[in-house]
Amino acid sequence: MNVLSKFFPLLAQLRSYGGGDLRSDVMAGLTTAVMLIPQGMAYAMLAGLPPIVGLYASTVPLVGYALFGSSRQLAVGPVAVLSLMTAASVGAIAETGTDAYLTYALILALMVGVIQFVMGIARLGIVTNFLSHPVLSGFTSAAALIIAFSQFDSLVGPGFHPLTMVVGLSSLLFLLAIRVWRPSFPGMFFIVLVSTAVAWALGLDARGLEVVGEVPTGLPGLMVVPITWEVVEALLPAAVVIALVGFMESFAVAKKIAEGHGEDDQLEANRELLGLGAANIGAGLFGGYPVTGGFSRSAVNDKAGARSNLAAVITAAAVVATLLFLTDLFYFLPQAVLAAIIMTAIVGLIDLEAVKHLWQVKRDGLVILVLTFASTLLIGIEEGLAIGIGASLLWFIIRATRPHTAVLGRLPGTTSYRNLDRHPEARTIPGLLLVRIDSQFFFGNVSFLKDTLVQLEKEMDEPLQAVVIDASSINQLDSSAELALHRILEDYQERGVELYFAKTKGPVLDVMRASKFFQDLGEEHFTYRIHQAVEKACERCFGADDPYALEENQN
Repeated sequence: MNVLSKFFPLLAQLRSYGGGDLRSDVMAGLTTAVMLIPQGMAYAMLAGLPPIVGLYASTVPLVGYALFGSSRQLAVGPVAVLSLMTAASVGAIAETGTDAYLTYALILALMVGVIQFVMGIARLGIVTNFLSHPVLSGFTSAAALIIAFSQFDSLVGPGFHPLTMVVGLSSLLFLLAIRVWRPSFPGMFFIVLVSTAVAWALGLDARGLEVVGEVPTGLPGLMVVPITWEVVEALLPAAVVIALVGFMESFAVAKKIAEGHGEDDQLEANRELLGLGAANIGAGLFGGYPVTGGFSRSAVNDKAGARSNLAAVITAAAVVATLLFLTDLFYFLPQAVLAAIIMTAIVGLIDLEAVKHLWQVKRDGLVILVLTFASTLLIGIEEGLAIGIGASLLWFIIRATRPHTAVLGRLPGTTSYRNLDRHPEARTIPGLLLVRIDSQFFFGNVSFLKDTLVQLEKEMDEPLQAVVIDASSINQLDSSAELALHRILEDYQERGVELYFAKTKGPVLDVMRASKFFQDLGEEHFTYRIHQAVEKACERCFGADDPYALEENQN
């Protein structure tokens, strides 16, 4: 059991299981199913697939995640963003409504699952660090608007059909009102029941109201679809993007919920990749399409009391029961109601709070958010995300090559040294330059450091006598940087300028010793504290044992 528990977190969760936990999981599983059934059907239509495919994607994938995933509350299934991305990628190579379209959607899910599962095995959960919050926020906000536009005709009918408008807009207003005033009420399930009953009783389909129509009864079987290299090649870029976006969205949701329970230490990024990979492989083999963890359903699952992944298994069982016995009831379900469900669900994807936060805190992040948003909205789903990621990485490189540097001064009456820009009361000693570099020192910022030292020297009122570098923030030193330091040292030695390093870290000293820089500069030029380096520089250059006295005399 110990060995199996390492591979299947569900077994570890059940080892400490009690009767109260089972009751909570049953209630959470059934509550989530009430929300998932109408959402799954609606999202499948958003993906250009029959509603039944959304139900198929809500059975085996949930069990796959339950076996391998580490989050106790995450509710996996169809979501709006991945549905839109599925429609965009599959629609590029097949016509909606054809057998080929459905086949390619299955292949896409299988590819997404394999990519995520392999990433989990290879322990590549670290990719969460490369998709920044501004990029994800801008992408999902733009996707939300694209989804809303795509559902407009279904909501009001082609050419603004009066009956469709009444049903669609009244359903939308009801769901939005419930979302605000009674969020715990199963509004989606309620509106599905009521609208279906009314459409059946009044024969609204005969009056031009589009309904879902016949939904096949029965469980999804194992589907072996023909896979060719041409199809794989065509879908591969989309599969990679969907795998990453699905993982990022799911992990963000799971992490937020886990932090609320103080269980974030139990959440493993690589384990989540395995769980989502198993879910999508299950979707591809049993009639579904790409799935991931959804925020709204996960929040409901959590509030309903989910204690383990068994809640997801119970949700899947409820969907199976629906497929076996209740599909006939969905015949008269208005498509306008499904459009209203989609539009209600995407309200939470428009992240205005992130815009406000970035405006106040970090406006360079806001620029990346707006760029991602505009690119996704105007160019395309995959292109917009790629542009956002590219811009984010480019800005990271720019910041790394132009690190923050600070000229330091001594706070009066202390031996502490601070940034002169933030502490104008700090005092300097003429002819002595104190600099702190807040970055690793590597080939990308070698020129910047040399240019910075030259510029700072030009700005000094007195001839440069000594330079003290606060190396406390330098974590790494590569060969290019070490070579640059040698050249800086040679220049200073030719001009009689003393060079000192304070608070240098062990890995950096190791490189300096291996390259002989440490020996060339001399051990006495390395100190544990900045003030020690200042004292040595003052004694060597000015013949003063006390830098305080020197400063008073020269100021």
